[in-house]
Amino acid sequence: MSTSPVVALRKAILAHLTADAAFVGALGGAKVFDEAPRNVEPPYVVFADAQMRDWSAQLSRGAEQFVVLSVWSTQRGQREALDIAQKVVDLLDEAPLVLQDHALVDLRFAAAETKREQNGRFARVNLRFRATTESV
Repeated sequence: MSTSPVVALRKAILAHLTADAAFVGALGGAKVFDEAPRNVEPPYVVFADAQMRDWSAQLSRGAEQFVVLSVWSTQRGQREALDIAQKVVDLLDEAPLVLQDHALVDLRFAAAETKREQNGRFARVNLRFRATTESV
């Protein structure tokens, strides 16, 4: 049984982000999560929504994915969240990630959206990436 393309991509993104010392330093640790733990203070990055659809060709199975990563901060304003978001984009846009059971064809930054949560207590930046993969 092969790994889901979504799981494979998430694992590769996690490994790539947390391997970068400057990025980990900006977060104050390797704070990239599927779901943020209750006792961890921002800034951190959380895997948010993912969409996947068939991208198969005649000779190979493939998937097109839209992945959202959310950057969270509690600093006043959105500068910290936006600075960390830019680091994520710099690290992931067209990155040559290695995936389990899949080959990454392309990974590109698609869009960013800023939000305020809990009456302005949190600044959040949602980053949307488009990835295409093929089964190996």
